[in-house]
Amino acid sequence: MRQNVPVAEIMTKELITLTLSNSLYDAEKLFKKHNIRHIPIVNEGKLIGVLSYSDLLKISYADVLDDEDDLMDVSSVVYDVYSISQVMAKVVVSALPTATIKEVTEILAKQSFHSIPIVDEENNLLGIVTTTDLLKYFLKQYQN
Repeated sequence: MRQNVPVAEIMTKELITLTLSNSLYDAEKLFKKHNIRHIPIVNEGKLIGVLSYSDLLKISYADVLDDEDDLMDVSSVVYDVYSISQVMAKVVVSALPTATIKEVTEILAKQSFHSIPIVDEENNLLGIVTTTDLLKYFLKQYQN
C-alpha cells in the first residue's frame, strides 16, 4: 500500500452544497436525489458547516415512527420550525488537500462523524471525504 497518499486523490470534488438561505426541505430532496449523507454548507464558497442526513432524522423523529406518511407529516412541521443553521454542525473538522489518507482515517476513527470537508488555507471548500470513500480506497488496495 502506498504511504502518504494525499486525500486529494480520493476526495469527491463534484460537490452538492447548500447555503443558509436553503431550507431543510431542499436538503432532504438533495439527500434523496443524490443518495448522499453529508452536505457542506457554504457562504460564498467558504465552508461554514455540514448537514448530515442523520441530523435531519434526529429532528424529524424518524426513528420512532413506523408509518412513512406520519414521518412526512412530522418532517413538514419540523422543517418549518428549524433552519439549516440551527441543525447543521457548525464546528467542523476539516483538512487540507495535502493531508494524507492515513491522517484523515485516524481523525474519522476517533470521532462520531463520518465525513471531512477538504478546504484550502482560506477555508474555501474543495472537496469532501467520507468513510465510504476511505473504505472504497482500502478495498481497492487489497484488490491489487
